Amino acid sequence: MIARYSRPGMQSVWTEENKCRIWLEIEILACEAMARLRKIPASDARAIRRKARFDLAEIARIEERTNHDVLAFLENVASYVGKPGRWIHQGLTSSDLLDTTLAVQMVQSADILLEDIGLLRAAVARQAKAHKLTPMIGRSHGVHAEPITFGLKMALMYDEFGRAEHRLRAAREDVRVGKISGAVGTHAHLDPRVESHVCRALGLRPAALSTQIIQRDRHAHFLAALAVAGCSIERWATEFRHLQRTEVLEVEERFAKGQKGSSAMPHKRNPITGERLAGLARVLRGNALAAMENVALWHERDISHSSVERIILPDSCVLLDYMLAKTTDLVAGLQVYPPAMEANLWKSKGLFFSQAVLLALTEKGIARKAAYEMVQRAAMECWQSAREEAAARPDPATCLPAFLKASPEIRAHLSQKEIDRACSLEPHLRHVASKFRKLGLG
Repeated sequence: MIARYSRPGMQSVWTEENKCRIWLEIEILACEAMARLRKIPASDARAIRRKARFDLAEIARIEERTNHDVLAFLENVASYVGKPGRWIHQGLTSSDLLDTTLAVQMVQSADILLEDIGLLRAAVARQAKAHKLTPMIGRSHGVHAEPITFGLKMALMYDEFGRAEHRLRAAREDVRVGKISGAVGTHAHLDPRVESHVCRALGLRPAALSTQIIQRDRHAHFLAALAVAGCSIERWATEFRHLQRTEVLEVEERFAKGQKGSSAMPHKRNPITGERLAGLARVLRGNALAAMENVALWHERDISHSSVERIILPDSCVLLDYMLAKTTDLVAGLQVYPPAMEANLWKSKGLFFSQAVLLALTEKGIARKAAYEMVQRAAMECWQSAREEAAARPDPATCLPAFLKASPEIRAHLSQKEIDRACSLEPHLRHVASKFRKLGLG
């Protein structure tokens, strides 16, 4: 497990200490439930609650002999309890402990990850509001399309991680299931009310039906939700990396004092956080695929899934916790350059007004094909013009409106005032506020 990446909260979920603590609580709760049902003496259940404990080092020594982690744990616990310890694990099988504990750990992890997503969305919301009306060029195929605002771009990120939150909540509910049903899930040696008591006390739902294990489609769903969240992180890491390219430089990762970008080139300021996040998202996707491979098991159980889950479940939770924290830091420290956005906006010389002019012509009764070709001719003449401007905003004489006004076929249908009205940023900004309101961004 890449524990060095995680924060203390997530680290503690996947420690041996936490796992054995949950195992012990399950065993104690099962004994207390059996005592309520008068299956075992109440005094023994009280003694078990009072005396039961474990020693991780001793468990490890016993496991060297038994080659079985649960039996090693049970032997160690029984050594503290004495005679009442005979009731511990009565009617249970190892997977009752293992799978119910995994459910608790996944729920604990999901709660931390949901908090992480909330912190990320708060950071994104601050950037969205700060740049609500900061115009920039929108790009499709990497090519200038029509204007948007940087606030809208960040609002889109805010909305996307809202869906990540929704998916994680659904996956959390899917794995919030325990089982105390015995060797093949039939409750042959254990009253189902014991299962209900244990699960309720742990904040879980009893499985409607289980075999020796909880079915692994639930775990696959959980890891898929984590992987898709990682995909969203990669999507935005890639976006910011593109916007930091020297030729664009509309945003930039924070570059701390004393930070270095290259061992060879002192001038370098690289998007290393975005690149790291993009790479780590691949690990989450690989782990999700492994979880899907775990769904198909032999009959009521085999253990081919077990060794895989010891890696992919803690690693994925720890890794996404780290990635969400780093993405939050990235967004919160993002250096935004509105002047560069304005300069890039006008590099295409107002060609982004082409659709507005096309629509103005069709509203005059011109056939769409003819109108399209009229505007395209003026646009291509503008784009192919050899006159280059060094200023942030080029000379109006070199921009599309000038070429439109110089086109006799267009002027036959549109006045200069109508062309100017079509060539305005206002339509691209008029619905920004309503979109923000829909997302609850104000």
